[in-house]
Amino acid sequence: MWETSPVNRTWIVIPMYNEGTVVADVIRGLLPVFPYVVCVDDGSSDKSAQIAREAGAVVVQHPINLGQGAALQTGIEYALQDPELGCIVTFDADGQHKVSDAFEMASRVLSDEADIVLGSRFLDDRTKLSPMKRIVLKTAALQSKLSTGLDLTDAHNGLRAFNPYVARNINLTQNRMAHASELVNRLATMKPRYVEHPVEIIYTDYSKAKGQSLLNSVNILAELFLR
Repeated sequence: MWETSPVNRTWIVIPMYNEGTVVADVIRGLLPVFPYVVCVDDGSSDKSAQIAREAGAVVVQHPINLGQGAALQTGIEYALQDPELGCIVTFDADGQHKVSDAFEMASRVLSDEADIVLGSRFLDDRTKLSPMKRIVLKTAALQSKLSTGLDLTDAHNGLRAFNPYVARNINLTQNRMAHASELVNRLATMKPRYVEHPVEIIYTDYSKAKGQSLLNSVNILAELFLR
């Protein structure tokens, strides 16, 4: 069922910062479906880069920590060097994204249904969110709609699939969490064909400790309204 064509192939881009305890399992889960995985080690102080290479990923390293937005941009630029590139999927290193969701999203891009497919936690009921976190994320989506005109249900979801046209025109310059808002702003200007796709985000104790807490959601809102 899950087959990856040798042409029009998909690259998985994983930003990575001190994810040595979990990233190998993430990579091993991806490789049977997506043979092309690039991890961007964003100045980790642990052995994330070595572990990711040993698990089978290509690793590109930042000598210092520049932030998730910068890591994503580096990974996108790496994937764009592939002349047979058909799709890029951005995927988190902490285990909160599902390979099956990524596969379905990449398939929609490769079938030319859309230029970019954006994951959403709010199109089905699989993702378990606290009431307060749901409010914060809904508020972020509303702010994004008001500022860009794009009617998205989940403006800060890190699981995305897009074609080379979108990849060449994203050009993220916001290094940290504000890159998600910047990407939506780029889409509003670019006007690609876009759809949202239901995805499940799996919140573990590890992912919460790494920055998926309610406080982090509040920080996202602060960046949105104060930038």
